Amino acid sequence: MKLKITLFVTLFLYGTTFGQVRDSISSIEKLSEVVVTGQFEPQSIKKAVFNVRVISKEDIKQLAATNLSDVLNQYLNITVTPSGTDGRSTVSLFSLDAQYFKILIDNVPLVSEAGLGNNTDLSQINLNDVEQIEIVEGSMGVAYGANAVSGVLNIITKKSAINKWNISAAVQEETVGNEFALFDKGRHIQSLSINHSIDKYWFASAALNRNDFQGFLDNKKGKDYSETDFNRGYSWLPKEQLNGTALVAYKKDAFRIFYKFEFLDETVAYYNSTVQSGYNAQLGSYRYTNDKRYMTNRYFHNVNATGKIFSKLNYNVSLSHQKQQREVADFKYYLFSQTEADNSSIKDQSMEVLYSTGTLSNIFNSKIIDLQLGYEIVNNNGFSLIQEANNSIVPIRKRLNNYDFFVSSEISIFEKMAIRPGIRISSQSQFENQYASSLGLRYSFEKGIDFRMSYGKSFRTPTFNELYSKQIFDGHFFTGNESLVPEQSTSYETSLKKTTNLYSGVQLSNTVTASFLNVKDRIDMALIGFNEDTGNPMYQYINISTYKMWNVSTMNQFKKGSFNFNVGASFIGISQEIDNQVYSSDDRFLYSFNINSSLSYTISKWETTVATYYKYNGKTQQFIEGNSTYVVSEIDDSNWLDASIQKSFFNEKIVTIIGSRNLFNVGNVNQSGTNLAAGHATSSNIMLAYGRSYFIKFTYNLNF
Repeated sequence: MKLKITLFVTLFLYGTTFGQVRDSISSIEKLSEVVVTGQFEPQSIKKAVFNVRVISKEDIKQLAATNLSDVLNQYLNITVTPSGTDGRSTVSLFSLDAQYFKILIDNVPLVSEAGLGNNTDLSQINLNDVEQIEIVEGSMGVAYGANAVSGVLNIITKKSAINKWNISAAVQEETVGNEFALFDKGRHIQSLSINHSIDKYWFASAALNRNDFQGFLDNKKGKDYSETDFNRGYSWLPKEQLNGTALVAYKKDAFRIFYKFEFLDETVAYYNSTVQSGYNAQLGSYRYTNDKRYMTNRYFHNVNATGKIFSKLNYNVSLSHQKQQREVADFKYYLFSQTEADNSSIKDQSMEVLYSTGTLSNIFNSKIIDLQLGYEIVNNNGFSLIQEANNSIVPIRKRLNNYDFFVSSEISIFEKMAIRPGIRISSQSQFENQYASSLGLRYSFEKGIDFRMSYGKSFRTPTFNELYSKQIFDGHFFTGNESLVPEQSTSYETSLKKTTNLYSGVQLSNTVTASFLNVKDRIDMALIGFNEDTGNPMYQYINISTYKMWNVSTMNQFKKGSFNFNVGASFIGISQEIDNQVYSSDDRFLYSFNINSSLSYTISKWETTVATYYKYNGKTQQFIEGNSTYVVSEIDDSNWLDASIQKSFFNEKIVTIIGSRNLFNVGNVNQSGTNLAAGHATSSNIMLAYGRSYFIKFTYNLNF
């Protein structure tokens, strides 16, 4: 541990000398690099008031990433949590889960069956048409409304091309751990994209991607295993995804408009480990299981228009209609005959959203002050099945609306300094009016040193599950609570950055950042009493807990010619006071240390790039509920290393990438805990990955 702290201090001091604000997995920062997240209009990243970190399309390509979880595994402070039982992968930032982190596509939050912009399954987000990914950490409630508490991630998609036609077809084959076969094991991906610049005004594109993940057996025996020893099934469930996108864009002078359509069709297969026996006159002796399929569909429509009115006012308006729903199909699977029977399907969850946001800026037509007025309208129609007393299944349909108005101003009295104050008012159909505020400052010193400071106040609204869920069966009583109020958060961040260009052609870029986040009225399940008839305990979601986090990090980059090296580190302290109405945890800070790094080198005459990406997830601690108190549980550290070699042929007409994910063969990591029945310490495993895997990808590009 002393070695890790010494390394962190060294990086920290190095960062204060050179400074830079950029995540270590991204390519070198250029003054001309344009970002849009949290900005009044697209502008240079150097002039952005908030810290915007960029993951480039080159990083995505070198990682051979097909979905968002492949990329974020390497991002500092972010943890991707997969689930082998339902096939989902969700994200947490600073140990706050996916309910606090907002994911957008072209500034529009993406729907899931459990929320809008939140609780998003990362494996369902395809990266075929992505130009770059932008991340802002901290409360962003003024710009992006509810649930942008720990940060936002904005996926910017392609809307133009250099060539008149660009046709790209790719095939990717990947092992799943040590398991692979051409059809029934491993991961098999095919994609096709077509981009067409119709003329100097019109652009159109379409893409289709198929991701066939055949599951991970590990110590399980698969679908057709018929013994009754509970070894049937998969450790990671098989999943097949079909994802398609289409876009039409028009631009002339200052006016731009585009329409984007995206669809997702996903099937996850669940194979029950419990094998049962039966007999009838027709079949004789037989064995069967009760299996399931989870079928998810998503449709995403978005129209965006930007331009000028009255020759000076800049407008930006988006209108989106989205729907995602999940159906569950139950059936009996007869193992000897390998046939299905008694199939039934029911809609389990869905969310349908009509969304619109718009801004009007450049109101004063001044270089000193800019004012932005904005609105957001959300009409959210949610559906879920809940389990009430006597195991009865009841459908719940609720409509949640909010109407927001926000105003921001950017003041640049001096060319070197910009101040950005802002406020948002949100009128909620379910809750009292909510408010968000922010204040950002950027100051550029001599010799390219940039200083930034920001404050943000935001809120998280309760989820559909927290409001309306019910599980009442066999003495269990767990319910949602329609009286919940939104959680409140406050964040502070400051950073110092510098980019140094040496005469030898070396470019050094570094940053040091410090941040603090405080969340009040956190929602947790807690004891609310005992049933008068049975005496069984009753639990309900209530506003009762608190969360505090501070973080100090440094990110550093060295670049010379085709050689690029990045290293970053963060030291995080988290305090969570959890209360279940019987006992509560203390509010001490628990600490963790993380490192990430990347290295790439391009050999131009060979048209070859070698890249490696490394991340160290330090040992973490958290409070878990014991039999008489909350106890500290410890999760072991882990190391993650990806590597790839990219080779182009015939002037990039053919591109081949070979590589490996998770070279250190991480699978499950140990978590210490407590045995509630025996009252003594024990341990369990947390699923992180399915071990080392290898991939090869062939891409054919036709440009004319």
